[in-house]
Amino acid sequence: MQKKYHVVVFGCQMNISDAERVSAVLEGMKYKDTPNMSEADLVAITMCSVRQSAVDRVYGIIEKLKKSNKKPLTILTGCILKKDQKAFIEGFDYVIDIKDIKKLPKLLSYKMSDRSLYMQNNYFDVTPRYASKNSAYIPIMTGCNNFCSYCVVPYTRGREISRPTKEILSEAKNLVKHGHKEIWLLGQNVNSYKDKKNNFPKLLKMVNDISGDFSFNFTSSHPKDFSDELIKTMVKCEKLSMDLNLPIQTGDDEILKKMNRPYTVSQYKNLVKKIRKSLPKIRLSTDIIVGFPGETKKQFNNTVKTLKEIGYGVAFINKYSARTGTVAAKMEDDVPWTEKKRREKILIELVNKKDIKKAPKGAYSEY
Repeated sequence: MQKKYHVVVFGCQMNISDAERVSAVLEGMKYKDTPNMSEADLVAITMCSVRQSAVDRVYGIIEKLKKSNKKPLTILTGCILKKDQKAFIEGFDYVIDIKDIKKLPKLLSYKMSDRSLYMQNNYFDVTPRYASKNSAYIPIMTGCNNFCSYCVVPYTRGREISRPTKEILSEAKNLVKHGHKEIWLLGQNVNSYKDKKNNFPKLLKMVNDISGDFSFNFTSSHPKDFSDELIKTMVKCEKLSMDLNLPIQTGDDEILKKMNRPYTVSQYKNLVKKIRKSLPKIRLSTDIIVGFPGETKKQFNNTVKTLKEIGYGVAFINKYSARTGTVAAKMEDDVPWTEKKRREKILIELVNKKDIKKAPKGAYSEY
């Protein structure tokens, strides 16, 4: 009887893309996908340690699997802090780095005592099993060099590594050829993409010039790297979607500095004006963190004021939670949880009042 697998995703679009590659490897091993975890012979989870909520949900899966009669083989991968890897090692048969996923068949043949292995393999070589026939994700880079004080990505994904332009274009052309109508270019900071002489604006233009009936988009963008060249290129790309996520995180300059976000609110506003002047049809979304260490009520009100002034199509609002290993985790988390919830509620109500949609559960957010 053919063995079955089930993949669970607790994370962002990059983790969804990871899951598609995990599925491709498992199907290459003659496993068959099943939507029911209870039927699976193997359960794989791709997660992101960026949020504590994702970590907590993994613990929930562990408890559920303990009660399963089938006792499937279990694998955990994705963006995982070393601390979380150690914590999960007893709950899973294999805890592996996403970069090692191409060698999963070999890993599964190892003894259980060697189950946590890191071989630094180029997992982008794996052709994904795309979950949708219409939309598809193409990671153009991985890692991050920004080291925002609240974010674990540089510690889970490592420093920025850009994929060769040739590989990206080949994957995009293949997707269009097979009928995909929507393509997402992914990266922790797509604006800093660079491969030899090709930067991110040049890559956008090359994707736009691919023949076929499709549209494309990208995420996520860091305001500090949003260049005039990029704006001018976006204007020339008729296939580019007019949805742009531009995280501000807070509307207060002092908190931005503590977050290690190297721009001011004024600089961000000027960038928005420049983008909207060149791209009047742009639909802007943003990410906001409430209750960052030291955030006073006055500083929070600056965020409220900024949100009102700019106006967004979608707002991703998150309550701050400390992540071990980050700079912010060493700061005193002095905003009570009840106050964080109150501030979150205020922004959500403001968003709803302005007909701005709150980000759907499970949607991508930088934080």
